[in-house]
Amino acid sequence: MSHNSTKTTVSRLSRYPEPKSPLQREVHAPCTSRKFPLSTNSTTQYSNSFHKVVDIGDDKNNSLYINHQKARDDALASISLLKGKEVVEVDRGSHKVVVVEDGEHEGPSVVTCQKSRESDVVAVSQIHDDSDDKVIDGDNQQHLTPPVVSELNNSNLKMLDSLCLSPECGYSSVQAYKKLIEAVDNPTRRDTFERLSYEIQINEKRLEVLDLLRPKELVEEVPQELFVPLTKEEKAEVARAFSVKRKEVLVTHEKSNIEISVDKFRCLMPGAWLNDEVINLYLELLKERERRESQKFLKCHFFNTFFYKKLISGTNGYDFKSVRRWTSQKKLGYGLHECDKIFIPIHKQVHWCLAVINNKDKKFQYLDSLKGVDTQVMKVLAKYFVDEVKDKTGKDIDVSSWEKEFVEDLPEQKNGYDCGVFMIKYTDLYSRNLGLCFSQKDMPYFRLRTAKEILRLKAV
Repeated sequence: MSHNSTKTTVSRLSRYPEPKSPLQREVHAPCTSRKFPLSTNSTTQYSNSFHKVVDIGDDKNNSLYINHQKARDDALASISLLKGKEVVEVDRGSHKVVVVEDGEHEGPSVVTCQKSRESDVVAVSQIHDDSDDKVIDGDNQQHLTPPVVSELNNSNLKMLDSLCLSPECGYSSVQAYKKLIEAVDNPTRRDTFERLSYEIQINEKRLEVLDLLRPKELVEEVPQELFVPLTKEEKAEVARAFSVKRKEVLVTHEKSNIEISVDKFRCLMPGAWLNDEVINLYLELLKERERRESQKFLKCHFFNTFFYKKLISGTNGYDFKSVRRWTSQKKLGYGLHECDKIFIPIHKQVHWCLAVINNKDKKFQYLDSLKGVDTQVMKVLAKYFVDEVKDKTGKDIDVSSWEKEFVEDLPEQKNGYDCGVFMIKYTDLYSRNLGLCFSQKDMPYFRLRTAKEILRLKAV
């Protein structure tokens, strides 16, 4: 048969048309796992549609269905490995897909883990990560370490930040402790520690030398005799004095001619106001104590509770002449201008305060256990001291520059009946040239101590 004609050739080719590719359609059935990595385009498309769940089917005998179930269980069992990441569990019926969104990457990661039924060892079966567009299949027996675990293994600092040495912390903390010891034993670090230790020793020696050269501040220590506990015999003696007949005279101070009866003595019991006789006798005992041990106490004068009332008894609220003879040289044996401190009890109807002419520090002081202020007392005492020095020495002194101090840093009264005890203890400690180192809680002790000193006519 001749084949030379064009028509014959065309007719022959028409009998064998060019093969055409079949139409592409969406697959609605399970697909076998890929043994090779997907292309970049297919991987990206898969990542962007991670929220879409494909139903595998209900065929229990389907091997793909069984593998899918195992992968799903393994993924749920290994969620604890993915700390620090957001886990989204998509549920459709009995099928679940675990999606992990990592803030450090642009896209999500789909993790499917494989867990052995016979043992509790969990291995990563499939990890998809947009950062490297790679899928590793569990059938190929390739395992990846979760990113959190690798991060801890590669970073000693993060591990040491959670270092715990208590027994409850477990084996991991022991391992961290061992790593810390190894780090300290590093020769380079050991040299640094030795150098720093040597510098510390040098600086400590320098501080010791500077401390020796620095002038020491005088710190007043509270003498033990201020708070010596009463013995059993002394307590019994005071208790007997409180319990005898009310009109009986307990003690008599011959020099001042002050008698203390049981009725007056009971003002030292808890909850009672101190009366003039007990206060005046105690002030007399303080003066005798100073004379007994002049080297231990300041040179002081103690006016009784009637002095200030007499001084302000004049028509203008001031009368020097009425008290002029109270301080004669013949009577006292010294002048007020020679004293370091002069104490004046101030009685305000139902409250006791203390005023001090502090010749030693050139100031007038006012002490009130309720922190009251009375400027009139300061003016009266300033005028009195000028008149007293002028009368006894003929000298004019100027006290206008003296400080007028209302003492604020003092023990405060917390009730309505201990003001007298506060006042006599202010006098006691100031005459010792000490700070006021007591408080309200010491009042019961001071009442017993004062009672004991009055019974024995001796202040200590």
